[in-house]
Amino acid sequence: MNLETLKVLYEDNHLIVVVKPSGVLSQEDNTKDPDMLSLIKQYLKEKYNKPGNVYLGLVHRLDRMTGGVMVFAKTSKAASRLSEQIRNHEFEKSYLAVTNNRITKKHDNLIDYILVDEKSGISKIDQSGKKASLEYKVIKEVDVFSLLDIKLHTGRHHQIRIQFASRGYPLYGDMLYGNGPKISLSLYAYSLKFYHPVTKEQLVFEHFPTNGIWEMFN
Repeated sequence: MNLETLKVLYEDNHLIVVVKPSGVLSQEDNTKDPDMLSLIKQYLKEKYNKPGNVYLGLVHRLDRMTGGVMVFAKTSKAASRLSEQIRNHEFEKSYLAVTNNRITKKHDNLIDYILVDEKSGISKIDQSGKKASLEYKVIKEVDVFSLLDIKLHTGRHHQIRIQFASRGYPLYGDMLYGNGPKISLSLYAYSLKFYHPVTKEQLVFEHFPTNGIWEMFN
């Protein structure tokens, strides 16, 4: 991932919307691997010839192995207002996922309580954890696989992966909560809906995956 391959869906004075590839960090961690926050800062620095540090607010994250649409704030005011929308559940994220096994119930709401092991970073279903809620519908089935459209109501750690794996429907390519295969995780944040932090206009951005297992459903 570099500046040449950075896909920008939208940009104005207040925010920038991009596509994060699977395998790229949202924000730098102790691995020092490439991350979206640093990459976009470099993009802005070069595009506008800005000296010194460039402000860029990280208002939400995608897990490393999850690709899809992300928005970053270019001002602190925009960051604050987008974060407020997230707290008020006005910030909608929708995902595509492929499960290894066909799901019997074609549409449902899943509610669990998720606890994260801080040492391992692994989530599990546990009544002492935080409430996790999502809604899904099956939009296509091919062979043993189900393609799901998922709307998150909460944003818990590895929420989608553990909620489906715990019911016997691990995501295709999930080595942590399923049994592989060892390929890209079939989870993609294809849609982002929120209100512009200044104009208040509702914005919707979509981007769809095409390679690997996704080709089967296109």
